[in-house]
Amino acid sequence: MATDKSRSNFAIWVSLISNIFLMFLKLAVGFLFHSQVLIADGVHNAGDVIASTAAFISMQISKKPADADHPYGHGKAEVLSSGLVALILGLAALFIAFESIKAFFEPPSVASGIAFLAGLISLVWKQALYSYTIRIGEKVRSKGLIATANDHLADVYASIAVVFGIGLALIGDYFKIEFLAYGDPFAGIIVSIFIMKLVIRMALETTDILMEKNVSQDKQNQYVLLIQSISQVKSIDRLRAREHGHYILVDARVSVPGDLTVKEGHDISRLIRNKIIENHPDVDEVLVHLNPWYSTENSRKSES
Repeated sequence: MATDKSRSNFAIWVSLISNIFLMFLKLAVGFLFHSQVLIADGVHNAGDVIASTAAFISMQISKKPADADHPYGHGKAEVLSSGLVALILGLAALFIAFESIKAFFEPPSVASGIAFLAGLISLVWKQALYSYTIRIGEKVRSKGLIATANDHLADVYASIAVVFGIGLALIGDYFKIEFLAYGDPFAGIIVSIFIMKLVIRMALETTDILMEKNVSQDKQNQYVLLIQSISQVKSIDRLRAREHGHYILVDARVSVPGDLTVKEGHDISRLIRNKIIENHPDVDEVLVHLNPWYSTENSRKSES
């Protein structure tokens, strides 16, 4: 049976090879038949090649175990990769918008059925790649792979615009409707907007992880229920959890009876850790701090 690492590596290699092929296909057909939206999409695919390479490298780094210099592991390497993908997509969106606006001030090019076919091939191919990559990325909890899947989704939007824009131009040529000849650049502007919306979402998610934002309240509530199920725990004084790439780190400060021995306290800490990790495979480590609890509130000692 294939391991998570081999599945994610295979998915990223498929993405990289596909992006290289589609880049050459779109640029060749775009320059040959003077399709601005296809050329812009080909340049976008050139950025995808860089993004896929960055995702592959970051995934290898993120799987490295913790060491003296990186005691919490290397998981955020994938988050940095996700940020790089967002940056590349943002530049691609600006480039597509610029080239499309510029095309409105130039004589329209003659629409090509071959350019339309190239866009259609890209649309089908990229939709299949997105479905495959997002499924593997979510299964192995890889930020880098999920970012690559979002990159494929941006390409799906771009390919829809290519098919729509060139299709309008072809209709305009056939029925002699002149303004439809600008369907190509108009579609380019639409796709740049869709891609920029995706960029903003990816950038916000990357920023949240780098700033160590707490995980969702729903996840926190699940951790609380697991800790409260342990009879010796009298209260949860503080609970924090943050994403660290493809895994989560949890910090819990709980109160237990103050007359327990050190060994009993250690056993409770281990029980809390094991219970959370067993029920949440995406949690890599749980740090538990114990506070003493006494039945009389006035004699309860403060947190250490």
